[in-house]
Amino acid sequence: MVVIFLITYAVYTQAQVLVIDDDIHMVHLQDSVFVHVTWDNDETFGRFSSNGMILIRSGQALMIDTPMDEEKTQRLVVWLKDKLSVKVTRVIIGHFHDDCLGGLGYLHRKGVISVGNRLTAIKCRELQLPVPIIQFNGILNFDFNGEPVECRYFGGGHTSDNITVCLPNRKILFGGCLIKSAGSTGLGNLSDAVLDEWDYTVRKLMESYNEVNYVIPGHGETGSIDLLEHTIRLVEAHNK
Repeated sequence: MVVIFLITYAVYTQAQVLVIDDDIHMVHLQDSVFVHVTWDNDETFGRFSSNGMILIRSGQALMIDTPMDEEKTQRLVVWLKDKLSVKVTRVIIGHFHDDCLGGLGYLHRKGVISVGNRLTAIKCRELQLPVPIIQFNGILNFDFNGEPVECRYFGGGHTSDNITVCLPNRKILFGGCLIKSAGSTGLGNLSDAVLDEWDYTVRKLMESYNEVNYVIPGHGETGSIDLLEHTIRLVEAHNK
C-alpha cells in the first residue's frame, strides 16, 4: 500500500509525499522527478534527514545519492520495484561521504552502473569504499532514456570532490551538501570542508545555473536559486 500525504514543502504549494516507512519518504517534485528523503540518527546531530533524487524514465530510475546505508538503500530500491514497477539502473554519487554512497555496495551487487567524480574515486580507494564505475573530470553529460543529465565539478566546498547534477530541461539542480537549505544557520559537518574555496565554488555554480527553478540541498528543504546566495553568506560569515 502506498501512503500519500499532501504537505507544505519548501517552494511547492503542496507537495505529494509518498511515505515508504518512518525513515524513507519520496517527495514528488515534478513529473517523474522525486526527492528521496531518509532519516538517520547521529550522536552529535541527533535525528537528521538527507536528500537524494530519483528520475524515472521508461520504467528505469536514475538515483542521485544513496541513503546512508545499504539497508535503507535496499528498502528504497525494493519499494520502487514493487510499488512503481521501476528498476534502478544508474546512480550518481555526489561525494565520498556516507550520505551519498552508503548504499553503493548494494547497488553494485544489483548491477547498477555508478557515476562519480574522479576525485571521489580516489577518496573511495583511499578509504576502502566502493568505487564509482564511470569516472569523469570536470563535466559529464549523458542521456538517461531521453532525459539530458549534466554532472559538474565546480571546485571544493563541503568536500574537495563534491559535484552537482542538473536536469537542464526541467531547470532542476541537485546541489547536494555543497548547498545549504534555507533553514540552515551553519555549515554543518566541516570535517572535510574546503572553506577557502566554498563560496567561490558556489559563485561559479550560480553563473552556470542562474535560471534553475528548483535547488535541492543535501539536507533540509528544497528551495530556489536563493539557496546558493544563502550558502555563500553562511560561508562568508564562518570565514570571518
